[in-house]
Amino acid sequence: MPGDARDDAKPRRERPPSRRASEPTERRRRRRDEEQENAPRRQEEPAQEQTRRLGAAEAAKVAVDHVTALTGRESEGVTSLERTDDGWLVGVEVVESHRVPDSTDLLAVYEAAVDHSGQLVSYRRVDRYARGRGNER
Repeated sequence: MPGDARDDAKPRRERPPSRRASEPTERRRRRRDEEQENAPRRQEEPAQEQTRRLGAAEAAKVAVDHVTALTGRESEGVTSLERTDDGWLVGVEVVESHRVPDSTDLLAVYEAAVDHSGQLVSYRRVDRYARGRGNER
């Protein structure tokens, strides 16, 4: 058709390759170089995360996990929690011996010292008593 816009359209002009075409490649190259430079820093980051300070609830949970793993006995709960200069001092109550009836079970309180990163520093048994006689020690 003689009046068709397609026939009258000018052919597209080919653009010479510009510098823009290589910019994404250049950016990728720079980013890769920066990542390689920062790689040693990234390896240090997990070590920094280990030095973060535990909160009270986290310290109590970590201490319970340590005491139950070391004693092989089930935990009844946390009886005390104290922040120290070096971390946390946590009292963990465990069942030393199950008896019938349950009111005569032997319980013990272990004191666990946990540092700020959650590592166990020390633990010791500080008390042992029958469940029904906790106040008569």
